[in-house]
Amino acid sequence: MAFPLFTSSRKPLLRRCAEDQVTRMRLKYSPYYHTMQSQKGTTVTLDGRELIMLASNDYLGLSYHPKVIEAAQAALARWGSSPTGARISNGSRAYHTELERRLAAFLGREACHVHSAGYLSCLTSVAAFAQKGDLVLADKNLHSCMWDGIRLSLATAERFSHNNPADLRDILANSSSDQAKLIAVEGVYSMEGHICRLPEIAQLAEEHRALLVLDDAHGLGVLGRQGRGTADHFGLNDKVDVICGSLSKSLASTGGFVAASSEVIEYMRTHSKQTVFSAALAPAQAAAAMAALELLQTEPEHNERLWANTRRYKAMLRGLGLDIWESETPAVPIVLGSRERAYFFWKTLMEQGVFTVLSTVPAVPPGKDLIRTAISAMHTEEQLERIALAMAEAKKQL
Repeated sequence: MAFPLFTSSRKPLLRRCAEDQVTRMRLKYSPYYHTMQSQKGTTVTLDGRELIMLASNDYLGLSYHPKVIEAAQAALARWGSSPTGARISNGSRAYHTELERRLAAFLGREACHVHSAGYLSCLTSVAAFAQKGDLVLADKNLHSCMWDGIRLSLATAERFSHNNPADLRDILANSSSDQAKLIAVEGVYSMEGHICRLPEIAQLAEEHRALLVLDDAHGLGVLGRQGRGTADHFGLNDKVDVICGSLSKSLASTGGFVAASSEVIEYMRTHSKQTVFSAALAPAQAAAAMAALELLQTEPEHNERLWANTRRYKAMLRGLGLDIWESETPAVPIVLGSRERAYFFWKTLMEQGVFTVLSTVPAVPPGKDLIRTAISAMHTEEQLERIALAMAEAKKQL
């Protein structure tokens, strides 16, 4: 079916959309927005073919755990499918406050607030607290959600070199001592797999009286005692002011959270438009996250298997001479250096039955075009062997 509006020369913005679509249709495989016909664990079906999923953030494999599924089904039966509105107008539900209580206790915080999306939580963790006239110091490789929060805050933004406390120190030394400051970092940088140099950064935040905001979407469930995250990994729970993140990675659900002191969370609930006007988290998603949170504390074997798989996978990639950007976590990039090389490497993996994500400029720095992969506790020995063969073929083709 034709859509005349999209080809109208009278509307340049719509014409731009049409031209981009034509470009993408020329590719044999489009790298994005695939529709899977089915999924079972780390196996997905796409266009009738079974592929190994090597791009999911289901680090602990809990999205298929019987207890998680049962909890979500029970909540759906009790509460229905949706709270159908914002909590400030429709009221919170018992499952909202219970999840918040458990997350706050797990993270060593006084209070917590859950949103219907992780993007929303991380955006809010900056936008709610910084304002015009303030200074936000941000790692230049921050996730898009944090950058959107910085823009909405109207604060002045200064980027410091990725994971570089020395550069941050220089910027702080040249800033006004009277200016309110916020430092925004990630616990685990999901594109690079790097762990934040939190000890040095937390020290700088304390010295300059800056609010320290940590996006730990990819650290929760992976690092720290029982998966308590990056702050716990370094023993710095009392040095981070705000921890935000997603429920869609290790907690096998969707949604997000912001955890902090009681006064900070109450301020956010009354001053954050994103919190006030957003629909509340659905019951099944809250219940799934609560069940997964319980499993983090009672079934350590999932985290142990995740790291065993990660070590084996990285050894295999290094054996092939592939550049993994010094990844320290189960988020493992394969740096190819150019858009073309990355695309053909991704395409060969797809043909070999392995599904990954193509990431190019501007999602990554120039010269760092890469294939983003992520290991799960659910990957089997057989799947890792098949992945090794696919990687070897992709390297050979390249």
